[in-house]
Amino acid sequence: MLTSVVIASLTCFVMILAVLFFPKVKLGRVSLGTYWLITLIGALLLLVLGSVKVDTVLSSLFADTAVNPLKILVLFISMTVLSIFLDELGFFRYLAGCALKHAGKSQTKLFLILYVTVSVLTVFTSNDIIILSFTPFICYFAKHANISPIPYLAAEFVAANTWSMALIIGNPTNIYLVTAAGGNFVSYLKVMLLPTVLSGTVAFGFLYLLFHRHLQKPMSISSESEKAKDRLLLTVGILHLALCTLILAIGSYIGIEMWLVSLVSAISLFVCTAIISIVRRRKPRMLASCVKRAPWELVPFILSMFVMVEALHVNGVTDGMMTLLGGVHPVLKYGLSSFVASNLINNIPMSVLYSSILEGASESAVYATVIGSNLGACLTPIGALAGIMWSSMLKEQNLKFGYFDFVKVGLFVALPALATALLTLGIVV
Repeated sequence: MLTSVVIASLTCFVMILAVLFFPKVKLGRVSLGTYWLITLIGALLLLVLGSVKVDTVLSSLFADTAVNPLKILVLFISMTVLSIFLDELGFFRYLAGCALKHAGKSQTKLFLILYVTVSVLTVFTSNDIIILSFTPFICYFAKHANISPIPYLAAEFVAANTWSMALIIGNPTNIYLVTAAGGNFVSYLKVMLLPTVLSGTVAFGFLYLLFHRHLQKPMSISSESEKAKDRLLLTVGILHLALCTLILAIGSYIGIEMWLVSLVSAISLFVCTAIISIVRRRKPRMLASCVKRAPWELVPFILSMFVMVEALHVNGVTDGMMTLLGGVHPVLKYGLSSFVASNLINNIPMSVLYSSILEGASESAVYATVIGSNLGACLTPIGALAGIMWSSMLKEQNLKFGYFDFVKVGLFVALPALATALLTLGIVV
């Protein structure tokens, strides 16, 4: 047991240091994220030292269960590819441009429109893609309007990581935790819709209180908005995303697993795009961009964390944590502990760990952990991979928004949103 705990703890600690101080390593012309390399080394050490057997890992890895990490990875990557496709066509920037156009000279109006736009898009797509798509746009219009981008960047990040709770596909942590507990698209929506709406509304209120002085300055900016690059392909992409979401909603009633729905949708999108490209006698460059931008680094990261959780599980560590978190007040215990744990080891490793701890736990404990995994991303940049990537993008834009600036916003906004979501969950479940 001690070996498993020490290696897992050291791996997570070094991973956090890597995220803060050396997030990337270059091997020739290739730049790799250090977070997954470190977790991979930790997993290999556990296997080599015999803390967990290879046969045990393989049997769990290929088991026909909802917690199968391969199925979850297929589901998440396929859904992300659908979002990347729309982003490549300029869909999200087009909507952002429309929001800017309708705001006029009022920063307050723009602040509200941007928050609502990001929230709605996050519900049906991927919070990571929305953050990566909107961040450069926000930096661009703020520079040309001679206003501070910080309120909008904070609103974008909070909205994306709050409203990602609404649907099971909004965040990979939702997928992992709920499918591991045997939940589905509809059962998730029934429980999480009201906590998401209320916490999202509270989050906006506190964001406005924090930045209202910055929003009083009028702005002057061009009303021109970006145009979608290809209307036909855009229509095809939106239809695939809409149909995929619809089938995911009814899949549990007709016996279709979510990972299969998303995979077929992504393959169908690629086939339709390839056919259109052939008819037009053009190279399907967009497909290559989608494949390149897909979050492939999550594959070794998730699998490595899965190995570490298996090691902790077979050595009785997760059973001890289950006992500690069991008993009365599961919503409070699991909600707060997952919120804190997300900022110690990142929300995806936390979800992999808690999926094992939650075996046999109540429904309220599962959804409290979902809330903690999403809103935990708003407390520190380490809370989610999106925060890590977002912070790197701001450095590239020469914007000063450090770790403690992030925490200041997180404490003021995320804590009230967390309290609202957990309180509402306690009433709903």
